[in-house]
Amino acid sequence: MSIIISSFGIKYGFLVLFIAVGLPLFMFCLVDLTFGLAFILFISFLVNFIKKYVNAPIGIAQDALVFSMFFIIIISQIKERNWSFANHPVSFWVVAWILYNLIQGINPVAVSQLAWVYTVRSVAGLILLYFVACYAFKSLDIILRTIKIILVLVFASALYGLKQEWVGFSNTELNWLYSNPHTLELFYQWGRLRIFSFFSDPTTYGILMAYMAVFCSILILGPYKIWMKVVSGICVVACLLAMAYAGSRTPVVLIPIGVIFFTVLNFRKEIILAAVIFFVFGTAFMLKSTSNAVIFRIQSAFVLKNSQDVVDVRMKNQEKIQPYVQRHPFGGGLGSTGLWGRRFSPGTFLASFDHDSGFVRLAVEVGWIGLILYMVFIFQIMRWGIYYYFRVRDPMIKNLYLAINTAFFMLVIASYPQEAILQVPTSIIFYILLAAIVKLKDFDENFKEDASSSVQQPKDAPHLKAVDI
Repeated sequence: MSIIISSFGIKYGFLVLFIAVGLPLFMFCLVDLTFGLAFILFISFLVNFIKKYVNAPIGIAQDALVFSMFFIIIISQIKERNWSFANHPVSFWVVAWILYNLIQGINPVAVSQLAWVYTVRSVAGLILLYFVACYAFKSLDIILRTIKIILVLVFASALYGLKQEWVGFSNTELNWLYSNPHTLELFYQWGRLRIFSFFSDPTTYGILMAYMAVFCSILILGPYKIWMKVVSGICVVACLLAMAYAGSRTPVVLIPIGVIFFTVLNFRKEIILAAVIFFVFGTAFMLKSTSNAVIFRIQSAFVLKNSQDVVDVRMKNQEKIQPYVQRHPFGGGLGSTGLWGRRFSPGTFLASFDHDSGFVRLAVEVGWIGLILYMVFIFQIMRWGIYYYFRVRDPMIKNLYLAINTAFFMLVIASYPQEAILQVPTSIIFYILLAAIVKLKDFDENFKEDASSSVQQPKDAPHLKAVDI
């Protein structure tokens, strides 16, 4: 490396480093898919962080790894001929969504086909990770280990965000911020810079912190060892602090939404009482006057006047785009709005449209037919997740279903005001946990296959075995 860097420059030195380290890692991901899932999770958390320092196609490399891992499964099935790992109704809707987005490549209304190439990767390409995870989740230990990795990465993200708040941003991060006046305007509010940790913006970071804070809170109630509950509690505190400093309103609203869903799903007296106490103290906190910019930002999420102004802007945008959506059942093509729209089809009506919503974006780009298909897909995910939650008997698996379902519901709600599910790393977490929903019930000893349907029913005897991570 020393010779290469001194002779040809640092870029070629990094190329040597990639060949020496990255290529063996890439090959090992194909040999061990569980390691591949962990590696993709690691990359998804750091991809935007690395881009601030090095102009390298990390995202494309990540997508290539997902496709390669899926291709390895296809090759293995030539010999094994056993697709039982993906034999589930959710898999049908996953395939339907992928095929619909592939058909969008020949959408005659689309201005740029190249925009489709760039966009289909995040909208439909990464969802192949669902099949990879279903194939890799051959034991409960593997699922638990994967969830642990997610929690470790989330906790590290929270800590780095708190470092940005309490210690300061690095020079590279500040240069990145000041290089784009529009970005700086979004990040600098109420006299302070909003933190964003490893990610591209404070909103993506805040949403991640919000649903993972609720996720870890539910884990505290599970049948785990004391040290695990303590670690989960510390992670909750770190995530909530990071969410507050990120300064986005949507994550703040998601917290009570998650508590309501959790309470309805786990309808017990002590849970209802705890929820009532939470809302009483939460209401008192929101009504308390303050001069602190962070607290004021949190409180502003529940001020009707401030919220109404935001809602009015979004409703006007949706009203403006409704005639277009109604006339184009298949949409204007993937990548016709937002960043890719401004890059590949500048000057068009859709390129200048500010969708401000994951669902609105889908309605515009893939049409109302695509939006209906996607909503049915989301409904099927929630349906099966809740179905299994009420039928499994293993206390740990039941707790995991409760945590995953609550996090998913929060993300579905967040997809109306923001692009929550499609943003990295949430998209990677979403598809991996989707596979966990499908596979977790297979490891409950008191959950048996019902001969009359494709779903499974629990045995009558309760499962009293205490398990922990």
